[in-house]
Amino acid sequence: MEMGDVPIIDKGGYVMLGSDDFLLRMMAANNDQKAINDYVGWTIKSAQAIGVKVVNPGGISAFKFNQRTLDLDEQGPHYDVKPRDILKCLATAVKELGVSHPLHVHGCNLGVPGNVETTLNTIQSIEGLPMHLTHIQFHSYGTEGDFKFSSGAARVAEAVNANKNITVDVGQVMFGQTITASGDNMRQYANHSHANPNKWVCMDIECDAGCGIVPFKYKNKNFVNALQWAIGLETFLLVDDPWRVFLTTDHPNGAPFTTYPHLIKLLMDRSFRKDMLSGINADAAAMTTLGSIDREYSLYEIAIMTRAGAARLIGLSDRGHLGVGAAGDITVYTEHEDKEKMFEKPDYVFKDGELVVRNGEVVKVTWGTTHITRPEFNNSIEKSLEEYFDRYMTMKVGNFKIMDDEITEDGRGRLSIHPCNTEGRA
Repeated sequence: MEMGDVPIIDKGGYVMLGSDDFLLRMMAANNDQKAINDYVGWTIKSAQAIGVKVVNPGGISAFKFNQRTLDLDEQGPHYDVKPRDILKCLATAVKELGVSHPLHVHGCNLGVPGNVETTLNTIQSIEGLPMHLTHIQFHSYGTEGDFKFSSGAARVAEAVNANKNITVDVGQVMFGQTITASGDNMRQYANHSHANPNKWVCMDIECDAGCGIVPFKYKNKNFVNALQWAIGLETFLLVDDPWRVFLTTDHPNGAPFTTYPHLIKLLMDRSFRKDMLSGINADAAAMTTLGSIDREYSLYEIAIMTRAGAARLIGLSDRGHLGVGAAGDITVYTEHEDKEKMFEKPDYVFKDGELVVRNGEVVKVTWGTTHITRPEFNNSIEKSLEEYFDRYMTMKVGNFKIMDDEITEDGRGRLSIHPCNTEGRA
């Protein structure tokens, strides 16, 4: 319903698995990969999603058993399932179902000093399967220095460069007021004492997920915040391939998406970046190599990172290019020396070939497409799910499913079904 209220832009959703009770029960019972594939496929289809996301694999479940941390190779409570095994299991399911977007992973130990080791181990643990690591900045922290908090960006970038099966988005921190919202209620609860203003909420969602909302203000004179800002920029500039690193602020957790023009300027303008670096916490500035990195993104690389590469990753063959058969999603800018000014106010925006923005003002409201995928699976899994829903859930299986007309009602959008790559199956 919320996605249906958003005009103009296209939408797509991930189903969040990895701490859901049904999956953990299957893994604890040593169900085979085919059965798990059927469950994942059923969930994607029923939720009208385009991919699968994991948030702190096993950690949200562990939190409900009063465990406050869970590392990659630590057995979770009750089910005795390790996060490493959850990631491998779900990454295999996504590939064998032929879903274009690789498993979308918010890893263990977000925001914890020393979590760079967990991130590097996660990359190795997937054993060559496609995997997308989201908001990688929050997972790239070392323990060096007087404050026992340092940048692991160079090590993470080196691992990404060496492992072509890995893609990342950065989750850049930008200074100012924002709000953090995450399914990782283990981490959100740990951060609630830093709420600014002092209001927060953590909640359980059935037996399957969690949510935490904590307002936060990033400050350039705060050592940790300043180093987070630098770590994100280091990652952008040290990952070689713009097709495998994507421009995000993990909206709203690192900053609102409205800060993207400023972020693009930081990447394209070395002197501006160094000016900003000189104004942050001095101890943090001394702990980063950002000032010695001379790389500047070209306009071509920005287009890849924000358009072409992102479309390819998700499997949108008609987006991210201007070729024959493309959807006609085009943004027109006037070249300007100040890239922030250039990107914050486009001359024209066309959506599916229709002019919707002129000189930064919306001139026509259209309704975008909801992109989904429908993998094939054995529907007999639904019998087990019906029994599970009847016993443990507050809704029936039929209520869980989203119908086509619920997405397209009132003319507010349409569905685009993206084919699965059957060559990815075992």
